[in-house]
Amino acid sequence: MTHETIKNHPKTSALMIAITTVGAVFGIWAFTALFSVFAGMGWSVPEVIRQYMVATGAIGEYETLVDYYTHIKGFEYIIAVAFLGLYPVYYKYVNKIKAPLKA
Repeated sequence: MTHETIKNHPKTSALMIAITTVGAVFGIWAFTALFSVFAGMGWSVPEVIRQYMVATGAIGEYETLVDYYTHIKGFEYIIAVAFLGLYPVYYKYVNKIKAPLKA
């Protein structure tokens, strides 16, 4: 199929309209949710950020030092796994031979 055939195909037009509609509905919902959060917090950006961090577990009250270290250990594991997974990709990227080497 050529580009013009795909462009004028009725199923493609219907799919684009459906994707655009879903995107618009999601965008309106996200804007409304954000707007209502700010209105509920008295339009205070730091308070909204603090509430988000509390809700996601980034900050919180810890009873003991062991609880705190257990919380931090989870983040350390995520960072270590990301490093171990991405370092070989980076190494291959850096050591790519772009041209034949002459001695």
